Amino acid sequence: MITRWLLPVLAYALLVSLVYGTRPARVAVPGPLRREPACVAAVLSAPPPSLTKSNEVRVLGCDSRGRGLVVLALGDPAIARNVAVLVPGSDTDLHSLDGPARPHRPLGWARALHDAAGPDTAVVLWVGYPTPEGIGIDAALGRLARDGAAALTAFVSHLRSARTGPPLHLTVIGHSYGAVVVTIAASRLAADDLVLLGSPGARARSVRELDTSARVWAARTAGDWTRLIPHLRIGDLGHGTDPTSAAFGARLLPVGGTSGHSGYFRPGSAALAGLARVIRPPGRDPVTAGSPAVLR
Repeated sequence: MITRWLLPVLAYALLVSLVYGTRPARVAVPGPLRREPACVAAVLSAPPPSLTKSNEVRVLGCDSRGRGLVVLALGDPAIARNVAVLVPGSDTDLHSLDGPARPHRPLGWARALHDAAGPDTAVVLWVGYPTPEGIGIDAALGRLARDGAAALTAFVSHLRSARTGPPLHLTVIGHSYGAVVVTIAASRLAADDLVLLGSPGARARSVRELDTSARVWAARTAGDWTRLIPHLRIGDLGHGTDPTSAAFGARLLPVGGTSGHSGYFRPGSAALAGLARVIRPPGRDPVTAGSPAVLR
């Protein structure tokens, strides 16, 4: 019975992969994001509801073309000892960061991270690539993630080179499709820690295959719909191994006190506290990089 429906599905998946996966991969031109004065002024003149007067906001990049790209910082990444770069996934652009109808959106997550991590920390919300729209073919393919990985690598390199403060501890956090961007970029990212939240797949079979010296963390909350995604990859279709699986070898973050695909940043939860400890670690973890561990 299973074979009757499974074979047509696999055949369709293979066809889509061949059609889309064999096209030349588009690669974003590395370099700083445009910083349009009018775009910056619009963001600063009407700050989203998630921000309060206590949040020190910097607009590092703002490009109004198309759906719009934007890079915002809470705190000063040039001098903060600890910097986290948050890479969101599908349906995120200049106009969908926050709002009354979007209580669980990336700007709110960034503020929660900044508040939880404490002083001498900056959180950068990086929407520097065109994200997939909805759960369609773009979300199942790696093309947009490869574009994003090239741009993210360039941004992180620029972030480090622009430092004027003390030695930096840098964490890159990918959520959902943003986690795919992070894993593709992993081998070239100058980061100390990489975090994969609610990831549809790692596009690598193990931490070792990511070829990174960074510590790699992963989490999936109860009720996160990404647990239902088949962790398969046929050509460029699908994202492969579940990064929370024991075989992948990532360190596991706690997920207590929250649930769902957007629940990782809920104030007061064990999930957010765990992220804060990675961003601003009390001490280096003695466990060998790439081996399974749990942050408690």
